Amino acid sequence: MIISIRPLKIEDTSISYKWRNDPEVWKYTGSRPTITITEEIERKWFINSISDQTKLRFAILVDDLYVGNVQLTNISHDKTAEFHIFIGDKFFWGKGVAKEATFQILNYAKNILDLKSIFLEVRKENLAAIKSYKNNNFEIINETSEFLRMVCEFKTV
Repeated sequence: MIISIRPLKIEDTSISYKWRNDPEVWKYTGSRPTITITEEIERKWFINSISDQTKLRFAILVDDLYVGNVQLTNISHDKTAEFHIFIGDKFFWGKGVAKEATFQILNYAKNILDLKSIFLEVRKENLAAIKSYKNNNFEIINETSEFLRMVCEFKTV
């Protein structure tokens, strides 16, 4: 199983809009769609999002099959960004895909974008994600009744 990431393409919207309508995919996320997402809505979202310089969105591939998204948003001048990930194809849940995609985007953030830290929020009940984040050097820095806030600081040599 070869896991890789690449920039999202407009053609990906023909698959991703289906994931956005699956409540199981969004069970653990902080923001869920409040309307039914059509392919046209997804396409418009994609076109608007690619022009935003504070966001980088990538497709997660397993053996060239598009299975999810990983994103850096709120990329700031102080060299920080916010991390988001989801595996839309449920067949690939629990197989280490998110952990590897996280590793790859963190490597990109550190070595290509020269970021200093990445932060995220995760629902406390999303134990698999928390384990994956900890395995990728995220540390808990704050907690509310529902969420953990975590950060990955890149060490400079």
